[in-house]
Amino acid sequence: MANNHWGDLERGLQIVQDFSKVVRYNNVRAAIKLQFRDIDSFIHPDYREREDVRYIKKTLDTRMMIDDFETLIEAIKKGGCIAMSTPFDEASVDLCEHFDLPILKLASSDLNDWVLIEKIATTRRPVIASTGGSSLKDIDDLVSFFEKREIPLALNHCVSLYPSEDHELEMHQIDFLKNRYPDVTIGFSTHEYGDWSSSMLIAYAKGARTFERHIDINDGKIAVSPYCSLPEQVDEWFKAFGKAKEMCGPPADAKRIPSQKEIAYLDALVRGVYFKHDLPAGHKIQDEDVFLAVPLLHGQLSCRELIAGDELKSAVKANEPLTLEHLDNPYSRNQQLRASIAKRGLPRE
Repeated sequence: MANNHWGDLERGLQIVQDFSKVVRYNNVRAAIKLQFRDIDSFIHPDYREREDVRYIKKTLDTRMMIDDFETLIEAIKKGGCIAMSTPFDEASVDLCEHFDLPILKLASSDLNDWVLIEKIATTRRPVIASTGGSSLKDIDDLVSFFEKREIPLALNHCVSLYPSEDHELEMHQIDFLKNRYPDVTIGFSTHEYGDWSSSMLIAYAKGARTFERHIDINDGKIAVSPYCSLPEQVDEWFKAFGKAKEMCGPPADAKRIPSQKEIAYLDALVRGVYFKHDLPAGHKIQDEDVFLAVPLLHGQLSCRELIAGDELKSAVKANEPLTLEHLDNPYSRNQQLRASIAKRGLPRE
């Protein structure tokens, strides 16, 4: 949610309500993330009146009380989502613990704020960190820090441009992060504004498994920032997530098992073994005795199983298919193989 609720509790509750419905309709596991700042310590007292500094003014304008955050967190949980937060200072980390939030977020701007990182680590809670604007050393140090403490960490590839154009997304960085940190969950935090499906499809296919977008509602009162997603756009985004999972299939760490539908389709394209001429029982089959052709018939040996030198148990006629009944070999003796060969192809007339 970032500051999208603009310090307005009712607007924040409406955002939670609208997006919780989208989450339920798409059957995804999603979190709604708040931002915590301890205003009294976060902004230097000498600069609190500086309205020309946008970040300071926006932070002051959107200030919320602890009771308001508690109300939002309860609404998030009631909506079936996970409540989490980005704490921007040490006091806010304490607030995360006060609310018992299960996941903490480290913003790109704080990727090398070691005072804050050390404080976050004391909670022992899983952390998702965005990598916008970072150096390789920043990320290496962060990963090493959390690995040594055995605290779960996810890294979100992020380009900190608000909004981001398509050509600025740098999505090959997902591959880079996966290869460099194979034991870390890699994700994608995105701020593009012209498309709600393509980057999701690409990111999931590349292996991203945590995703983040800024969310807002269009209530006609406050202009929606161009990098924010409306409920209908996130609905499209979630549907792209489902399509990506469907198209990518199981994890890439093992060979997939083809479906029976696929096997049956390919069996119809495989050539069967046919005899060129009449042959007597006891004849040892040679390559010149047979030819390969479609269709493959039930119980017939295919080009995959033909082995020269097998002996015929019975006489055969020209153009007759070579079947398991004609032979005494490993295929004809193995009941599992017999069953699979007997069922494939077309029925014999």
